[in-house]
Amino acid sequence: MKSYLQLWSQLTPFYDETEAKALIRTVLEVRYGMSLTDIICGKVSELSTDECQSLQEIILRLQRFEPVQYILGVKEFAGRTFHVSPGVLIPRDETAELCQWIVDTIQESKLKSPTILDIGTGSGCIAITLSLEIQKAKVVAWDVSTTAIQVANQNARDLGATVSIVCQNALNAPRDAMKWDIIVSNPPYICPTEAEEMEPNVLSYEPKEALFVPENHPLLFYDAIAHYATTALKPHGKLYFEINPLYRKSVVEMLKNKGFIGVMIRKDAFGKERMVCATVPDR
Repeated sequence: MKSYLQLWSQLTPFYDETEAKALIRTVLEVRYGMSLTDIICGKVSELSTDECQSLQEIILRLQRFEPVQYILGVKEFAGRTFHVSPGVLIPRDETAELCQWIVDTIQESKLKSPTILDIGTGSGCIAITLSLEIQKAKVVAWDVSTTAIQVANQNARDLGATVSIVCQNALNAPRDAMKWDIIVSNPPYICPTEAEEMEPNVLSYEPKEALFVPENHPLLFYDAIAHYATTALKPHGKLYFEINPLYRKSVVEMLKNKGFIGVMIRKDAFGKERMVCATVPDR
């Protein structure tokens, strides 16, 4: 059996050393139940022949830049383990920051039994997190992908969240009026010209329909969701987006033009302007 050093060294032609080590540690922890102490103390050498073979197969998949989250079938998000599979976007830590912003705002407002809509739910990470973190929240999630709906439903069941997950296209939203206290979305927001700067594990494996928008309409989903929110939100209801920092000014301008007030941008942990919140005025 190879040592920990020999294992991560197989990935250094493809990843930098820090990432290679992190990938191997993640695999050993999640798939083989090893702690960091176990790894450092050489417990890797105790893997069985079958385990060694399966580990080598995982390394080969990592060498092809397949995301470790898809290989292992799970991703940690906001302190919980979510099931993920090809066909749903892998949850990101910055999206958990967006969830926390919403949770903090609801707690400060003392709003009871808030109605929340998550548009483009994917794995369900936003909707489920808000359902579990906000007392008596009534959460609905939309997605147009049958794969995403299946994965989100599985995550809701496994994590004990009460979320109604509906097949609904954000670009063809119903004519709802004063229905929601909160609408949140992490929609597709990457233009094709940005693809050359993306990591191969994202570009080759994650669902393109969850990533990309037309080059000539980068605000396609933001515009449609904001249009829906102008009537679907209750007075003083809030719209939250995860945004592409490249288009932050355009998003803010669009929201103001649609009549939203109190438009605020917040930076993520990496210092990027990644989130926006806007409020519907009293009608």
